[in-house]
Amino acid sequence: MDDTARAGRIAAELASRDVHAVALTWVDNAGITRVKTVPVRRLTHAASWGVGMSPVFDVFLVDDSATTSEHVGGPAGDLRLFPDLDRATVLAAQPHWAWAPADRRTQEGEPWPCCQRTLARTAAARAAETGLELRMAFEVEWYLATADGEPAVTGPAYGMTRVVEAAAYLDELYQALDAQDVPVEQIHPEYSPGQFEVSVAAADPVLAADRTVLVRQTVRAVSQRHGLRVSFAPVVSAGQVGNGQHLHVSARRDGQTLFSGGAGPHGLRPAGEAAMAGLLRRLPALAALGSPGVASRLRLEPQHWAAPFRCWGHENREAALRLVTGSPGERDRAANVEVKCCDGAANPYLVVAAVTEIVAASCGYDLPLPAEVPGDPALLPEDRRPERLPQTADAAVAALRADDLLAGLLGPALLEAYCAVQLAEADRFAGATPQEIVEATRWRY
Repeated sequence: MDDTARAGRIAAELASRDVHAVALTWVDNAGITRVKTVPVRRLTHAASWGVGMSPVFDVFLVDDSATTSEHVGGPAGDLRLFPDLDRATVLAAQPHWAWAPADRRTQEGEPWPCCQRTLARTAAARAAETGLELRMAFEVEWYLATADGEPAVTGPAYGMTRVVEAAAYLDELYQALDAQDVPVEQIHPEYSPGQFEVSVAAADPVLAADRTVLVRQTVRAVSQRHGLRVSFAPVVSAGQVGNGQHLHVSARRDGQTLFSGGAGPHGLRPAGEAAMAGLLRRLPALAALGSPGVASRLRLEPQHWAAPFRCWGHENREAALRLVTGSPGERDRAANVEVKCCDGAANPYLVVAAVTEIVAASCGYDLPLPAEVPGDPALLPEDRRPERLPQTADAAVAALRADDLLAGLLGPALLEAYCAVQLAEADRFAGATPQEIVEATRWRY
């Protein structure tokens, strides 16, 4: 069946399920999910010819202002947005709507160099060609608020009281995600006031990023149906623990997991040690992609569950790389590495592309893994304390530019556009207090 006929079949199926319109989303360099929508009768045309959009979105900032870059910026030009019909999903919490993530192409149908989703798919395909099987999953944290912005639940951190208070809301969220074929593993209250977290099953890198977009918009839709507001911003209250969006990564080659069953520390195989060493080596550049916003650097504080130090540790939640071995009997399936320098300001496609590229480039080499940090790095003597991850936009951009692997992965156009956005946002908020930054970004994500 050709693409046009297939699109027609999918459009007819959506119409038979009382879907009236389809939301086509992409995520920009500021971490904002942007959208074009089409009536379901136009889905076949969109799948065949794309939907027009401007390349200026690659230099949009978090507040909807725009900057420019060497290769991208300004009002001229046009692109086409193509829905991925394999991911078309009827939205359970938005009656009469469906959703599909989209790829961006030129008007001639060629991949757009700044399309982050295409970048992730290309990186995943290269890794698969080497025999590497990667599975990933983001943990999504959010702040649930009343209409006036106050915490919607009052129970203690991780407390059952919050579940009782929000039982009907959480039940609808479970049902909506299940109806959309999102395999939820758990939902629980988190540390900060009004905070919750959802964990979903691991998938291939692109699907993991797609699911994160879908999960966040489903959380938002269910919240709105209950008269509530939601924020995925890195920090929603200055000085408090923020929202992370940590990435869990498992890897297999030749049928064997890299992170279990070996003779290395905590069962690491040599390729697993090398993969972790590669991630650790490139962590400052990776943090530039995973924790990019002005509010992200407010989150990366010691002893705030944000893991701002460049180190690894076995089940150490204050280490930027946490080795999760899992329980005896399931380690072959459960062992993974948690990359903690990720939050809701990140573009998830950039994060999975970068992690995929690093692991694929590292696991075939004999890279030494430094000694782990078994406790809180902040409590170590200053001369033994690991270095902090970048604390300014200038430092983060410099780390990204200096990393040959990740700078090469992004390519000149995307690298320059991405760095321009980060520097412009930092300039826009220069001199702002933490509270002013939080208030300006809280409801943007």
